[in-house]
Amino acid sequence: MDDLEGLLKGQKIAYFSMEVGLVNEIPTYAGGLGILAGDTIRSSADLRIPLVAVTLVSKKGFFRQELTPKGEQIEHSQDWDPSKYMRLLPHEVSVHIQGREVKVKAWLYTLKSVTGGVVPVLFLDTDVEGNTAEDREITFYLYGGDQKYRVKQEVVLGIGGVRLLDALGFKIRKYHINEGHASFLALELLHKYAMDVEKVRELCVFTTHTPVESGHDKFSYELVREILDGTTDMSALKRFGGADHLNMTLLALNLSNYVNGVAERHREVSSRMFAGYEIHAITNGIHSYMWTGESYRKLYDKYLPGWANEPELLARVADGIPNEEIWQAHKEQKVRLIDYVNEWTKAGLSYDVFTLGFARRATEYKRARLLFSDIGRLKKINKKGKFQLIFAGKAHPRDLQGKKLIEDLFGYANQLKPDIKMVYLENYDIAMATKLVSGVDVWLNTPLKPLEASGTSGMKAAHNGVLNFSVLDGWWLEGWIEGVTGWSIGPPPEEGLDSQETYQKELEDLYNKLEYVIIPMFYNRRDDWVRMMKKSIGKVAYYFNSHRMMRRYVTEAYL
Repeated sequence: MDDLEGLLKGQKIAYFSMEVGLVNEIPTYAGGLGILAGDTIRSSADLRIPLVAVTLVSKKGFFRQELTPKGEQIEHSQDWDPSKYMRLLPHEVSVHIQGREVKVKAWLYTLKSVTGGVVPVLFLDTDVEGNTAEDREITFYLYGGDQKYRVKQEVVLGIGGVRLLDALGFKIRKYHINEGHASFLALELLHKYAMDVEKVRELCVFTTHTPVESGHDKFSYELVREILDGTTDMSALKRFGGADHLNMTLLALNLSNYVNGVAERHREVSSRMFAGYEIHAITNGIHSYMWTGESYRKLYDKYLPGWANEPELLARVADGIPNEEIWQAHKEQKVRLIDYVNEWTKAGLSYDVFTLGFARRATEYKRARLLFSDIGRLKKINKKGKFQLIFAGKAHPRDLQGKKLIEDLFGYANQLKPDIKMVYLENYDIAMATKLVSGVDVWLNTPLKPLEASGTSGMKAAHNGVLNFSVLDGWWLEGWIEGVTGWSIGPPPEEGLDSQETYQKELEDLYNKLEYVIIPMFYNRRDDWVRMMKKSIGKVAYYFNSHRMMRRYVTEAYL
């Protein structure tokens, strides 16, 4: 049913996201935001939620990562051909940029669920005949270029996206702004509805995803004026987007009737960052079927039929599935991961050694170095119970600290030789992530509090019986039961310790729990370990999934 007429029936929720991660072959995602968008779309199709998604085609992707033997990151473009996966629609609109009319078209990708649900995804493209060479490149690079390039992209996404939906004949009930990149859509709606602010607010839903100040797009009004070139009332823009510079988060906050953070803790942090706004919380989730490994899918199909579209059934794992079958499924998935790693790195990792996984964006606040604060202690722990480490992650091309972080991790791997085997896999993507979260024994997460808005990789791990070992931030504050669903690193936020005391407690927990609790249990108390695996599935996976998340968006934000 990718005929457009069938897709236009009824009112739709228009879901706008700068990045969307649907399949590995379509590299229009950079990290968690895009992966979450993909899971949102998948669950919407499964649940038959009337959604249409709007994003950019990013024909050269984010980047393919190559790592030198010293860990230096080299970026390559990820050129891909949209015509292999979607079809170009004949409809065309234009947006005004720097005095030019820039034409915008859309590729239609149709995501179909086995339930019969269908979600159309529109990939906006300015690589259109009649546009200048400069304008054709606006939709080439995800998060590429300078500030000017970013403003142009956000104009195409927000303003061009609304116009294309109208041109195609979609009837939109709500516009969901997934992070501030798409906030120009609210500006376009103001123009469309003759500056009726209440009407626009009634139409807009906004989800903010970052408590990191630099994560909120801000542009000088001089630049915005140059790009929009007299096509908008700058006084109105300053009224809603901030007096000194255009804050895209502020623009969305002021023109949305419903605003939410992506975890309970994130709601609290966002409410402090943007005092005076009512911010709700809908904690993120992940698409259960997508992120559950092959062996666990078979196991759940056998004992919990219907689990994929009703993940709440996973709460019954502890009652229904024998311990030995839980462990056997884990062993199979671990073998697949270790074989994959050894094939690519020749690292010689072992199936039987306790394996710790850490994979996420390579950026300072994720604190990938924390584990290596005391190399001597790590070697001492390894003598009592052997372990091996698998790391992965890309640094943004302009994030020099993130790049240095990867080089440091390569250095730690060399320092740990020959006692502890450690690999850093290059070009972290969807395909690699599915193997990692389903095959390691424990998933490690060490962000600097309170900078983790939610995090979702640990939820994926839990669906596969992998235990979480994490700082108490983001979603883990809601999923953590000490010694039941996993383990904490450091104190909870309410203890109110200063940064140095918190850091010391985190280091103590990290090393002490590894040495005295986690590794001994893995090797010596297998039944206790498997019981924890089942608790993790039953108490984490049943709730932290995108089906529950989307049902809440429907009842709290869309209706």
